[in-house]
Amino acid sequence: MNDPLYTHIPFQLSELPHRYGPQVHLVGTPFLLSHLARLCAKGTTQPDINRLVALLYTDLVKAVLNAEFPRTRVALATRMIDSSPQGIYQGEVLDPAVRAVTVNIARAGTLPSQVAYDLLNITLEPARVRQDHLMMSRTMDARDVVVGSHIGGSKVGGDVDDAFLLFPDPMGATGGSLSTAVNLYKNQVAGTPRRIISLHLIVTPEFLRRVTREHPDVTVYALRLDRGLSPPEVFGTVPGELWEKERGLDDHQYIVPGGGGFGEIMNNAYV
Repeated sequence: MNDPLYTHIPFQLSELPHRYGPQVHLVGTPFLLSHLARLCAKGTTQPDINRLVALLYTDLVKAVLNAEFPRTRVALATRMIDSSPQGIYQGEVLDPAVRAVTVNIARAGTLPSQVAYDLLNITLEPARVRQDHLMMSRTMDARDVVVGSHIGGSKVGGDVDDAFLLFPDPMGATGGSLSTAVNLYKNQVAGTPRRIISLHLIVTPEFLRRVTREHPDVTVYALRLDRGLSPPEVFGTVPGELWEKERGLDDHQYIVPGGGGFGEIMNNAYV
């Protein structure tokens, strides 16, 4: 017997309204924003920092899996099949025969990418899942202002043809690191991804402006939008309504209110 109840499983993102375009999703929930606030608080230290990052990325990756990844119908015998011929589950599941690549943008992206990699491995066929690694750093001018991003080394394990290409990186500040990483895959790695998705804890209006302009094919997921240095008339408006006036970066390209340098606090290495 086939119960049509699970023929198509509905899923809807909890999403903040905005005017940044359809490729941007601000998906913080009360639970996630509570823990993100704790993560960013001045008094929070290790080991709570990495525990909170792992918790937040676990839910963020699940949201992306539910919203973006394809599904397939199955008929699976349960343990009740020995006592009842109706002991078969029929319904939708996430299609395990999908390729996925998660990219570790070191340093801050190392733990988020590992969380994504582990979740992908228990959801998809592990042979179709891969984790790549990029060693990246900001480049600064004489005034200590960020002017770009530099890839110092990489370990890319193959092509990305028809793969979901994920970039889990906690802080979307200027967009420079993400744009550089995406360009690497577009220009130097074989194959065309099925989707390119970036996953962030916090993004700024400046980040969204650059990414949506330079890579309109990238889908952005973020828990929180920080625009704390915007002029007074911005606050109370729908995000993106006064996009050109919105500002979330200080003069050194750090996010306000933000949470500091995540590469530093996650590794207790302030260099």
